[in-house]
Amino acid sequence: MQPYLWIAVGSALGGMARYWCTGAATRLFGETFPWGTLLINILGSFIIGLFVALTAPDGRYVVDPNIRAFVTVGLCGGYTTFSAFSLQTMVLMQEGEWLHAGGYILGSVVLCLVFVWLGHLLATQLNAI
Repeated sequence: MQPYLWIAVGSALGGMARYWCTGAATRLFGETFPWGTLLINILGSFIIGLFVALTAPDGRYVVDPNIRAFVTVGLCGGYTTFSAFSLQTMVLMQEGEWLHAGGYILGSVVLCLVFVWLGHLLATQLNAI
């Protein structure tokens, strides 16, 4: 049960940070391009890559599994799910699974765009009823 509490706290903090960063980016750069989301995804990917490498079995630091879950699943997951996608893709590439990595990238981008469109289409039709 304890990992779930750590993840919940991390997710809440990550979500609040995402909300704040999106607002700050909008105030700084305007609303014509989703700069906030792009910057959040870049920073979240950097943080998860840095933390996972530093706390890996051969890394510089040993951390409790609850702290690892707090940062990777909770904080980074609440801040951006793109960080997990980036980490998983990098691991596939490091393992030489180039076809799987390419398929994951292509599938994630294309399928997520298709399904966000399908969800929007369904909601639009439900709104018209």
